[in-house]
Amino acid sequence: MKKRVQKRGSVPFRSTGKSDIPLIAATAALVCFGILMVYSAGSYTGKRIYGTEFYYVYKQLVGAVLGGLCLVLMSRIDYHILKKLRYVILGVSIVLLAIVFIPGVGIENYGARRWINLPFFTIQASEVSKFGFIVFSSAYIGGHEDKITTFRGILPVVAVGAVNCILIILEPNMSVTVCMALLMIVMLFLGGAKLKHLLMIILPLIAAAVVLILAEPYRFARLMAFIDPWENPLSEGYQLIQSYYGLGAGGLFGVGLFNSRQKYLFLPFAESDFIFSIIGEELGLLGCLALMSVYIVVIRRALKISLGAPDRFGSLLCSGIAAIIAIQVMVNIAVVTGSIPPTGLPLPFISSGSSGLIVFMASIGVLDSVKRRSHKSVELLFERPIKTKRIKPKKNTAGAAA
Repeated sequence: MKKRVQKRGSVPFRSTGKSDIPLIAATAALVCFGILMVYSAGSYTGKRIYGTEFYYVYKQLVGAVLGGLCLVLMSRIDYHILKKLRYVILGVSIVLLAIVFIPGVGIENYGARRWINLPFFTIQASEVSKFGFIVFSSAYIGGHEDKITTFRGILPVVAVGAVNCILIILEPNMSVTVCMALLMIVMLFLGGAKLKHLLMIILPLIAAAVVLILAEPYRFARLMAFIDPWENPLSEGYQLIQSYYGLGAGGLFGVGLFNSRQKYLFLPFAESDFIFSIIGEELGLLGCLALMSVYIVVIRRALKISLGAPDRFGSLLCSGIAAIIAIQVMVNIAVVTGSIPPTGLPLPFISSGSSGLIVFMASIGVLDSVKRRSHKSVELLFERPIKTKRIKPKKNTAGAAA
């Protein structure tokens, strides 16, 4: 039985029905490695605070199982359903951001309200909001290609991004706010917005970031700690210095798996935001490079799927997912290595946190859904060289007769 082939313009495409094995394999490797490192980095803290060294591992395993189910489900569902439900998805993500401020529902930790208390687990609303924004902006930009080059045309995307940023900064969570702002700029750029219009957004965002830093003493203190962490080695600069110690002790090959010293309450949030420092300490520079190479595989496969998407919505959707993974990886590593001021942002698929793991794995399922409906011509272009048929020149019979 022949597969149904359609034509979109002059480019043939068809549903291949094949999953992206390298993408899923790389994702599975990241998730399994994350579980291993969460145990290594959080075993001592879990036993000391919660009475069991497997406390963080249990939560990560739950997130991995639920995330795996979401990955399979989203892979089997036609991704165009997300376009039809874009307003529902966006509305739910904004409502989740809003209800964290309701007493008894929102959980406050370390002076911030970022989690929603559910009967069996907690959920971080900002993790959902990032992907809700990707779905909405992909659908809007994909359906208004002619308007996106005008300033008025980009206002709906800017307005939705601004609402998300305001609700997230009120938690407060500046790191995710910056992440959301960068994601908005990337989506507009990919959609074809003009440079002058992007500058009209970027410049006010930079000014707002400066105001937010100066308005809160702890943010200004973090900035000063980034410039010179040894000025206050026991307060603002403590976490960054301990991260330096971990990375420095690891050297080229590391001190060995499970042999980290910084996880013994020296490095705060070793199992979550600063887990990359523990990876560097235990597995060394080579281990860090290997991890980064797997991230590159995931991002590259996402971009490849974007190129082969059957429509503009699918292409932007995949590009947005690739962008959010790349942004979080770069920001997290930059913070841990002291390249930018300290801020709390988890490392995708690795850091402790079930809600983030579930959402990221579901997004991989979306990528696979697009892949299963990708252009066959692009698949052939990536998988093997195009074969061309050689045409033989016709004989000049008239000349031969003469």
